Amino acid sequence: MRILLIEDNARLADLIRDGLDKLGFAVDWHDTVDAAEHAQQIFRYDLLLIDLGLPDGDGLDLVRAMRRRRNSTPIMVVTARGGLDDRVIGLDAGADDYLVKPFQIAELAARCRALLRRPGSAIDTVLTAGNVALHPSERSVRVAGAVIDTPPREAALLEQLLRRSEHVVAKSALENALYSMDAEVTPNALEATVSRLRKRLWAAQADVQIKTVHGVGYALFAPHTAVDE
Repeated sequence: MRILLIEDNARLADLIRDGLDKLGFAVDWHDTVDAAEHAQQIFRYDLLLIDLGLPDGDGLDLVRAMRRRRNSTPIMVVTARGGLDDRVIGLDAGADDYLVKPFQIAELAARCRALLRRPGSAIDTVLTAGNVALHPSERSVRVAGAVIDTPPREAALLEQLLRRSEHVVAKSALENALYSMDAEVTPNALEATVSRLRKRLWAAQADVQIKTVHGVGYALFAPHTAVDE
């Protein structure tokens, strides 16, 4: 899941990004309304985390502008403004949730998952292929009904492949989903993650195959459509 964080406190932004990254989220960070608007023209985000007191305006102005454009991307306001009136104004402006600072990363992540579980959201259904199933909101992977321990990055990769099962997913699309814009990603990072996921699924006796389409990307096939290399 790709998240856009709009926060002008660099230290807090680093803590949020590091914490969510460890849980398998890819987080892009910007510190102004203008930069956030520009980022949304480049990428499609699954969720926005928006502070209110920003250098070039109020975060609620961004919330209202998005809703006027009928942009239904889930939005969580993350702010130090904790009064009842502030929360009411934020939710009435179009925010889906309102979290007051300070907070624990565990709570922030749980609220993110809750928003993304809502009907019609990016992770509201269980994804399956063959004997493999993944519950996106929990990032839990099952093979033939048994849970297998899967690191967040590999689970995120499997999710992207399951969402486009039996179709080739471009390498660039996978990298965009798994890594934030300024992440230090080595040239073969994606290939290494694919390799580890393949070995994990094979060890669990999964009946799906992840095929490499050289120069393009990867595709996951269920048993009835699996093809030879």
